[in-house]
Amino acid sequence: MDVVPALARWLHFMAGIMWVGLLYYFNFVQMAALKSAAADGSAAAINRHVTPPALAWFRWASVATWLTGAALLGKDFAAAFTLQPSHFAIGIGAWLGTIMLFNVWALLWPAQKVALGLVEATEAQKGAARRRAFIISRLNLALTFPLLFFMGAAGHTAIYF
Repeated sequence: MDVVPALARWLHFMAGIMWVGLLYYFNFVQMAALKSAAADGSAAAINRHVTPPALAWFRWASVATWLTGAALLGKDFAAAFTLQPSHFAIGIGAWLGTIMLFNVWALLWPAQKVALGLVEATEAQKGAARRRAFIISRLNLALTFPLLFFMGAAGHTAIYF
């Protein structure tokens, strides 16, 4: 067994679990918890002590997942990203992951910085940023389902395609 591909695959799985796990945590656990916490005045503590480090892990897990996925594609990177028939399933998965990575860094993180008060903003801007972050996060949540299908299907192409 080649050590580099084996290590890249293991790191890809671990980083992907971290990225998707935190995405699910934010969408299924934290959003509901913040509604309850707002009622008893403890939401600020969650946003101050839990959210920033969780978002840091989330952002960097997205980068690690993408980079290790690209390393796994290796010489097949171009075939996957140009959706060649031989790499169609993994290519769709790779594109979905790329879109999600873009969403995290270019759309979600700027909105989260405003919503959390990490940058100066009015209350109206914070409210708009919270809504934007919610929508982008839900979009990435929805993208995980076809992403996981196509990533799994890539190893079983004959069954699915």
